[in-house]
Amino acid sequence: MSSLLTNDEAPRLSRAIAERALALQAPDVPSDVWRYLKLCLADAIGIAFASRDYDFAHKSLASLDILGSQGSATILGQSSTVAVRDAALMNGLLIHGLDYDDTHLASVVHCSASALPATLALAESKGLGGQALLLATLTAIEIDALLGTQAGGVFQQVGFHPTGVVGVFGAAVAAATLMGGDLDALIRTQGIALSLSSGSMAFLDDGSWTKRLHPGWAASAALQAASLGVSGFEGPGEAYGGRFGFYALYAPGIKVDTAAIATSLFSKWSLESVAIKPYPICHFNHAPVDAALALRAEHQLAPEQIASITILLHERQFGVVVEPLEKKRAPQSEYDAKFSVPYAVATALCKGVFGLSELHDSARLDSTVLDLCQRIDCAHDERSRYPEMFSGGVRITLKDGTVLEQFEQVNRGAEGQLLPAEQVRDKFMANCALSITAEEAESIWQCLMRLDELEDVASLTALLRTE
Repeated sequence: MSSLLTNDEAPRLSRAIAERALALQAPDVPSDVWRYLKLCLADAIGIAFASRDYDFAHKSLASLDILGSQGSATILGQSSTVAVRDAALMNGLLIHGLDYDDTHLASVVHCSASALPATLALAESKGLGGQALLLATLTAIEIDALLGTQAGGVFQQVGFHPTGVVGVFGAAVAAATLMGGDLDALIRTQGIALSLSSGSMAFLDDGSWTKRLHPGWAASAALQAASLGVSGFEGPGEAYGGRFGFYALYAPGIKVDTAAIATSLFSKWSLESVAIKPYPICHFNHAPVDAALALRAEHQLAPEQIASITILLHERQFGVVVEPLEKKRAPQSEYDAKFSVPYAVATALCKGVFGLSELHDSARLDSTVLDLCQRIDCAHDERSRYPEMFSGGVRITLKDGTVLEQFEQVNRGAEGQLLPAEQVRDKFMANCALSITAEEAESIWQCLMRLDELEDVASLTALLRTE
């Protein structure tokens, strides 16, 4: 295995990130990046409103009562306010709770879910304007995408959720910038964030809720790291390289060219390859569902016609959505079902759609879907572009011997097939409809689309406190 560069062998990445984050100004950002960022943030907020309809949200929010949380920070979808760090924690949980939020594919990081909760809480507390909020959020997203891409999917292979372990760094740098931190403060902040980075994939074994917590914890921990760093608390001068740095700990064996990383930050906008999800399931499942729906529509397929199905993915995705296959064929909970590619494909073929209602218990226990799941296997496909793209497809053998195949190199919503603004808006309105009125949702949407014009984000957070 390759060894990681030591601090003496390569430029310090913490310093390079800090320098570039401090230098970035709003005029440096192309207008199309601003427009897409607003769509990503609106998408995240709509999902948070939808999450409030679910049991995990009720119990998470109730946990604040145990410790107490006094403050003036906004939690999406409630009138009562809380402490800044708790708002970041809960908003990250609400945004990621349905696994419906955007993903930067090459890093496998749900960037908005940790970036926005941290920057929103801080911008609100400081009375900052919408442009400052947008710039800080973009900073966090770009840093997370850059850091996560270097591991090329290895985080998950060794048991770490990429969003959990990466998300704290971008949010921490953005938060320290909003706090007025200088170069040394941003360097300290990243070193402190290294000790707060976490996120186990153990939830895959039983469908439990901990993955939902990871982006919120990253956002809350980022605020803590930034406040310490800006206050002068000493952290390691290099967070990413060295024998105990980020990559050595979380992606062992990966050789990282820190000089190349440093020069690429904010030169090519990673936001442009952030995919907004059309389905509320693990992003690895999207291309097979796209392929299944295309074949169903083209050939008017019915479940009783199908003898067997082979789902085509890259083998490095199997540990998340394929294995163990017998468990994935019969998911035991709504969250289990999100990470089952057999269930996703079987549902799509049986029902012709896949939305939030297809994860309810009544849908998950549908005998027709479960019967079709038993006829599904999975195979590695060399055509996959994983991890740059979450390619995938299906090969369906009918009972009359006909073989149908569809393979999607680029999943819908990803770069090259980005969801148009009207589809993002439709998704936003549908998600908000689970907890607020259409008129209230429309007001929030319009406010977000002119976010860069707001002198104080308080006008936005007042709308976000709609119950």
